[in-house]
Amino acid sequence: MNYSLIWKRNFISILLLFAALPAGAQKPFSVREVMSAPHPTHLVSAKKTDRIAWVVYEEGLRNIYTAIGPRFDPRRLTSYEEQDGQQLSNLQISDDGSVIVYVRGGRANRQGVHPNPLSVANGAEQAAWAIKTSNDKPWKLAVTGNPLLSPSGQWVLFMRDNAVYQVPVRADRSASDSPPQPQLLFRALGQTGSLVWSPDSRRVAFVSDREDHRFVGVIDRQTRKITWMAPSVERDGNPVWSPDGKEIAFFRRRGAGFYDHAPSRSGGRFTVWIADADTGEGRRVWDPKAVEQMPASIRNFQWAGDHFVFSSPLGEWTHLFSVPVAGGVMRQLTPGGGIIEHYSLSSDGKWIYFDTNTNDRDRRHIWKVPTNGEQEAVRLTQSEDIETYPVVLSSNTKVAHFIATARHPLCIAVISTKGGESRVIAPAKLPKEFPLRELVIPEPVTLTAEDGFESYGQLFLPKDAQPGDGRPAVVFIHGGPRRQMLLGWHYRHYYSLTYAFNQYLANRGYLVLSVNYRMGIGYGRSFSRAPNTGRGGGAEYLDVLAAGRYLQTRPEVNPARVGLCGGSYGGYLTALGLAKNSDVFAAGVDLNGCHERAGGQREGVAYESSPIAYIDSWRSPVFLAHGDDDRSVAFSQTTGLYQLLRDRDVHVELLVYPDEVHAFLIHDHVLEFYEKAADFFDRFLKTSANHGTE
Repeated sequence: MNYSLIWKRNFISILLLFAALPAGAQKPFSVREVMSAPHPTHLVSAKKTDRIAWVVYEEGLRNIYTAIGPRFDPRRLTSYEEQDGQQLSNLQISDDGSVIVYVRGGRANRQGVHPNPLSVANGAEQAAWAIKTSNDKPWKLAVTGNPLLSPSGQWVLFMRDNAVYQVPVRADRSASDSPPQPQLLFRALGQTGSLVWSPDSRRVAFVSDREDHRFVGVIDRQTRKITWMAPSVERDGNPVWSPDGKEIAFFRRRGAGFYDHAPSRSGGRFTVWIADADTGEGRRVWDPKAVEQMPASIRNFQWAGDHFVFSSPLGEWTHLFSVPVAGGVMRQLTPGGGIIEHYSLSSDGKWIYFDTNTNDRDRRHIWKVPTNGEQEAVRLTQSEDIETYPVVLSSNTKVAHFIATARHPLCIAVISTKGGESRVIAPAKLPKEFPLRELVIPEPVTLTAEDGFESYGQLFLPKDAQPGDGRPAVVFIHGGPRRQMLLGWHYRHYYSLTYAFNQYLANRGYLVLSVNYRMGIGYGRSFSRAPNTGRGGGAEYLDVLAAGRYLQTRPEVNPARVGLCGGSYGGYLTALGLAKNSDVFAAGVDLNGCHERAGGQREGVAYESSPIAYIDSWRSPVFLAHGDDDRSVAFSQTTGLYQLLRDRDVHVELLVYPDEVHAFLIHDHVLEFYEKAADFFDRFLKTSANHGTE
């Protein structure tokens, strides 16, 4: 690993400590210590100044930070000092970098209730807030979860009851002013959506869905006049503005005929049109049907200078493509053999910066490529670290991004658009209790299932592990399932916590194998779309079983003391492993897993893919945990499994959080769960290979 990129300026003393550390030494640390590092999210940049902003999760506290070039010294803007579980999301910054808009609070459940994990008597809300980057106090704009900040920073749009409202941001306000009053901008026939500001903030493009057809419209905010873009009987959508704000590009798909089923809203045959934003007169500029091997779906369509750019699956991988606005040859911009997850356009539209695992399967790195496709893509970052989520700055001289290593958690860094070394700007230092020196570097592992399918993983080997130790071991299973665990700290917060837990178990003497089973990302379409998976047969479980049997063959492991741990889809596979193979897996931790996948039916492939189909062969003890306001996996999935296991005298331990959601919002809940999970494994994998009941 190239640690100098991360610690060159801030952590030289830590490198010296590494050199002095005796080989094989391992100092114990706590769950709280290994989960104490701040985690940045929601990185954004202004379009007309080199200012960035981001959200930081700090042991349950969520706050917004900003930095401006060329020094990029981080500064905290908000002062949320209570661990109340209220998320910060949808971060947006004005073009001049003077104003930030964000959402505080989570989305409502089916009953219209917003997340309230502390069970506060008055409940919770989701609202849009604004704050000046000059470090004023934030003020509430509107009760909404979908604000859209104008490029000027002066207005926010939001939807309510199928009407579009605007509210002034008023960057010149004082803290004592009353909240601004929303104003109705327009209400149109059909279902309104896909709002897009014009570059000058004077007009707004939108889509009006009228079931068998859809229109793209433009409203002038001053005259409140709506102009329809080349209206027809087709389904129009995906509007984007030209850089000069004079034209609108949009997709045109087939409308519904008398005998047609409603076509997909996101896929199917389409053409690209351009219309004059003043008159609505339009013309077709590109018809993809003439392109050989053109995929059916296109995403992230953007107008970049004199090209359109977009992502689309083609063969094994999703790639970035471009086509001239005037029409012409479509070009593939990104190289083969890797996933493209995030990308950012330069302000002049001439370059795209993206992250990919091309040539480094279990990490991510930043690359760049010109939008005209006349040069091959080149890798910008040259380390063995994990670099993700590039955000190019307005000057086109630097790219901000996330960076992490196997030992050092996620940071914010900047790198020159010409390449070189990444410079870490935040955090300036880790908490003093963070056990940086004690973490292990996971090793890549390739697994072969009994059906011959190849999957992958990362092995966390304790520093002092020796053949013949008879150690316990755990297979960790990620959720999703469209996820990939990496050879280092993850860029998603939930998986940074699970990575920390894997390190914690390794520190306690466990061998941990984090398995990337079929259906996950990062290894191509044949891997993510493997046959007979999910409700169609659960073949991905064979990769989990292969991971367990691999651990049983390790010379450091007692083969009778292998456990399973996973959340969400990983919880489902944990339960499936305990139900089908209690002979392999001696204990399991199942966090908010799905256990019945057949909709109440007791036959068929979906039922046979469910853990409850094998409930009578379940012998191993299990620790179940769930929040009862889970909006992703119904709490009844744990309620039902618990009853079945208790009726069969299987040892079950339970941790329930009233009003918690799928990914726990309260940091103390996170810590308590992982502490109890480790204690559970200690009792059933370290002290005995007990498969019986309590």
